[in-house]
Amino acid sequence: MATTTIQISHELLTKLKERKLYDKESYEEVIWDALEDSMTLSEETKKRIKLAEADIKAGRIYSLEEVKKELNL
Repeated sequence: MATTTIQISHELLTKLKERKLYDKESYEEVIWDALEDSMTLSEETKKRIKLAEADIKAGRIYSLEEVKKELNL
């Protein structure tokens, strides 16, 4: 992997810091996460969506109230 340096404004740096999920998350990871939202769904994601839809149609789902009851919340 080639490494490069880019220049960004302090405002953008602040926004990137706010998006970090954990302290040691790299800015590359933050940027990829942001880009992922606008990218085409991967074949794996499409497959998982179809499986989830099948679960819903087959009734293999739980309501929030059912989960709360099960967990005594």
